[in-house]
Amino acid sequence: MKKTFLTILMAVATLAATAQEANYNVVPLPQNITLNNSKPFVLNNQTSIIAEGNEAMQRNAKFLKDYIKQTTGLQVADAATKGSNSIVLRLSKKISANEGYCIKVDAKKVVIEGKTPAGVFYGIQTLRKSLPVNKHCGKHAHHAMTSISMPAGVINDQPRFGYRGGMLDVARHFFPVAFVKEYIDLLALHNLNTFHFHLTEDQGWRIEIKKYPKLTEIGSKRAQTVVGHNSPVYDETPYGPFFYTQEELREIVKYAADRYITVIPEIDMPGHMRAALAAYPEFGCTGGPYTVAEEWGVFDEILCAGKEETFSFLQDILDEILDIFPSKVIHIGGDEAPRTEWKKCPRCQKRIEEQNLQGRNGFSKEAQLQCYFMNRISKYLASKGRTVIGWDELLEGDVDPGTTIMSWRGTEGGEQAAARGLNAVMTPTPYHYFDHYQNKDQSIRLIGGYIPIEKVYSYNPVPDDASVEMKKHIIGVQANLWTEYITCSQLAEYQLLPRMAAMCETAWSDNSKKDFNSFREREKKLTKLYDKFKWTYAKDMWKQEK
Repeated sequence: MKKTFLTILMAVATLAATAQEANYNVVPLPQNITLNNSKPFVLNNQTSIIAEGNEAMQRNAKFLKDYIKQTTGLQVADAATKGSNSIVLRLSKKISANEGYCIKVDAKKVVIEGKTPAGVFYGIQTLRKSLPVNKHCGKHAHHAMTSISMPAGVINDQPRFGYRGGMLDVARHFFPVAFVKEYIDLLALHNLNTFHFHLTEDQGWRIEIKKYPKLTEIGSKRAQTVVGHNSPVYDETPYGPFFYTQEELREIVKYAADRYITVIPEIDMPGHMRAALAAYPEFGCTGGPYTVAEEWGVFDEILCAGKEETFSFLQDILDEILDIFPSKVIHIGGDEAPRTEWKKCPRCQKRIEEQNLQGRNGFSKEAQLQCYFMNRISKYLASKGRTVIGWDELLEGDVDPGTTIMSWRGTEGGEQAAARGLNAVMTPTPYHYFDHYQNKDQSIRLIGGYIPIEKVYSYNPVPDDASVEMKKHIIGVQANLWTEYITCSQLAEYQLLPRMAAMCETAWSDNSKKDFNSFREREKKLTKLYDKFKWTYAKDMWKQEK
């Protein structure tokens, strides 16, 4: 009798496993989903994947194969020729958007087409997220999915913005290569295509520069760290040395590129340079001594704009960075740089006089000196075939016309940049600073602020009534994770998820299609993947359902 009962239970479990169905209502929501009443495609262990095209398309096929196994437990096969029950990946000139794709599903096959391999990859992400998640993969054979029914129809999709980014600060607190790769996987899952890698700060220099070894020998460690919000108490514990070797950074760049993600390195200048000045004090106005900062905030000690040696120093650093990072865009910061020392520095004042810099539009002559500084770096990078992106403080002077502005102090920077004919990425503090609290439970010590997921989701970077300039020059959005108070990977995950999903729908889907209640339902599917990967995330959206 016992055996019969167990047999029945296993049969019921098998039937439940067999009766799985895909659902294309994913995050971010595709632009157009049209289903029909034809027979569905049945995904099972006899399904094959056929990749037509180059090495990138073959890599796409492997990603899809791995994703299906990871999510469902099904082991699909590779095939060289088309047959029944196959998933076909191909390029198509009929698709206009570089990252656009089309998925066609019928009883015999699934075809994912894109103008580029990147477009095919985003089609793969949609298919991946549409599949049911088997939490018992590899653990209990009787729970394994035997097949998944995929409704017949067509999905046509493309992103709203070309720049869809996430920033990770590894300078305040360091994260190992394994977590950086996990962060890149997070970006890929959410259809983001840019990884802004914040590598240097007052509190730590995290990139190996072979010509200046003291940057990591001295600048990658601090003697201690302040406790709490700049209290008088320090932990009396050395932090570091922590940094990435150039070999590790190349590994990260390739890992991201394989997932169609561009890594934009940031070397912040002329401010946020205490760690560099501790290593090479001769590039400051006073000559030091300097220490790697042990507390958080903005410091008067910045690079000297009056010394020619400062520019040689930065150019040498940038030469090594350009050799590691192929990104056409390089982030050079420009934020929170007090000009206090420049006002007293005879070399900086001489530079102002030589360049005939004048204060105007409410900004000092030292602000114009900073623009001279940044534009000089911009021109150097332009000579190497690269362009510059920087924080919105760059708008305080006559910024180089090829510069992209990152609007962080609200939305005004982006609006001003667009009005001046400059491209802008919108990453405003009130919506996209994920180091802020996402709920009213403040038992975890964070920097402060309150940005619940509803507020993240509500942001529209280019309203319908926006100016022509804004519609032309706002090229995308980005979420930022600053890490003064983010000390471990689990807390980083918690701060990112699920707010990254809310931001990614702003980046990808048309604003007219956004609906928070719909998003809330669709996000439930995505959290099953978070659980699958054992990622830590905030569950406030679903609390009332318990």
